[in-house]
Amino acid sequence: MSALPRGISVRRDAGLYGYERALRRHGVETIAGVDEAGRGACAGPLVAGAAILPAGRAGIVPGLADSKLLSPKARERAYDQIVRRAVSWSVVVVSHEECDRLGMHVANIEALRRAVAKLSVPPDYVLTDGFPVDGLGVPGLAVWKGDRVAACIAAASVLAKVTRDRIMTDLDSRWPEYDFKTHKGYITEVHAAALERHGPCPVHRMRFVNVRRAAGLEPGPDERPDDGHNEHARARATGRPDELREDAG
Repeated sequence: MSALPRGISVRRDAGLYGYERALRRHGVETIAGVDEAGRGACAGPLVAGAAILPAGRAGIVPGLADSKLLSPKARERAYDQIVRRAVSWSVVVVSHEECDRLGMHVANIEALRRAVAKLSVPPDYVLTDGFPVDGLGVPGLAVWKGDRVAACIAAASVLAKVTRDRIMTDLDSRWPEYDFKTHKGYITEVHAAALERHGPCPVHRMRFVNVRRAAGLEPGPDERPDDGHNEHARARATGRPDELREDAG
């Protein structure tokens, strides 16, 4: 579905909870948001989160915003509030091996589907960030800059981001030479230098051209690391022209 149900509209100034309020006014009670973290990284897993927030004051999460706009400490605080307040929430981790096997776009769609399917309360409606996801089994809407304008998507983005950052910090203790705790697997000057010096480690995604190059392999499927220079091409390829590069913080 590419539009809200007939008769429902959301004003531009409706605020972070406007989509949920508009849907509930028309009888849609259980609304899930879903989002992912780590799609543009060249190391570590892809993580998807889904969240259903309750109606009214109970569903207002203090400090909630797009995870990319929050500091690490603010994300952790929001994460705790989301887990405490959500009607249902889920997190799905897709390994770097599965990302290599499926390719990032397919892995991303599959992760979002799994996150919705894992919810203990089936949603009546699903809001996704930027592009539509089919196969959810219920109606849904792709929301432009959804993690900035829809609370349930912002909550899902926080769940995914915090979970993935914790994983990457743990991986840093196993492979400290790559500094995963700082850049979280995204390509930075430090990460690029470590790849050149040490080659890829077991959690690097071998589909990515920079990783294959560091391993001395021939070019393979064209997966590009998110280094900030190719974000417009990646956004065009995924149908998300509004997409911003996820920060490493």
